Amino acid sequence: MARLLRKHWTGFLGLATLILLVLAAIFAPFLAPAGPTQIMLPNKLLPPSLAHPFGTDDLGRDVLSRVIYGGRISLASGVVVVLIAMLLGVVLGLVAGYWGGVIDGVVMRVSDVFLSFPRLVLAMAIAASLGAGLINGMIAVALSWWPWYARLVRSQVLSLKQADFVTAASSTGASHGRIIVRHLLPNIIGLIAVQSSLDLGYAILFTASLSFIGLGAQPPTPEWGAMISQGRNYMLTHWWYPTFPGLAIFVAVLGANLFGDTLRDILDPRLRHTI
Repeated sequence: MARLLRKHWTGFLGLATLILLVLAAIFAPFLAPAGPTQIMLPNKLLPPSLAHPFGTDDLGRDVLSRVIYGGRISLASGVVVVLIAMLLGVVLGLVAGYWGGVIDGVVMRVSDVFLSFPRLVLAMAIAASLGAGLINGMIAVALSWWPWYARLVRSQVLSLKQADFVTAASSTGASHGRIIVRHLLPNIIGLIAVQSSLDLGYAILFTASLSFIGLGAQPPTPEWGAMISQGRNYMLTHWWYPTFPGLAIFVAVLGANLFGDTLRDILDPRLRHTI
């Protein structure tokens, strides 16, 4: 364990960062100095102090409290986005890679359409069509992300289905579902875990980006991207208003990326320079 810690200390740092953020979000009622939506106009736009370590916003709300509560929404939205994209992409990738033929062609052509757009632009278009809101924003980001999982899983299935253990299972009369669930999926689960851990930070960032432009979480919801959007007009005069939510996003994304990179190296060193 000590050797692993020395070799991959950045990954453990990233994991510790994520754990601290999650714990802060869980225990927000005990850590936050005030309620995230508590308005106190006499205290508006106060600079950081002992009473308000992150200052206050234009409505007198404590920025630290909103950042802590915002972790609940931003972290949860990132996890939900990755789970939706992963489940959709893995299922379609398994089906396309295993059966091939027309099914494979249809899934891959649909994924080509999605991949032809920049992910953020596509997410913005989907969110705009669904309507502004946090749930719609998460769905939009997830729908722009699934083709990456589908192609990754498909490529692995195409390689694995020719393996001897799959041929042996098929010759003994195993059903297609059993082969997929018992033989193919366990051999790609590590790769999926690595990819999802790498995508977590980007999912948080993309969801916050939609909130920043008004297509995600709506005021007064304490979400990091929405908080930056509300505070951008005060960037030059009251720097703390948009800065601390931005730092929260930075720390979360950095922690997720450090952990994802290390998990990739530990589970499959061959992917170190290819994913």
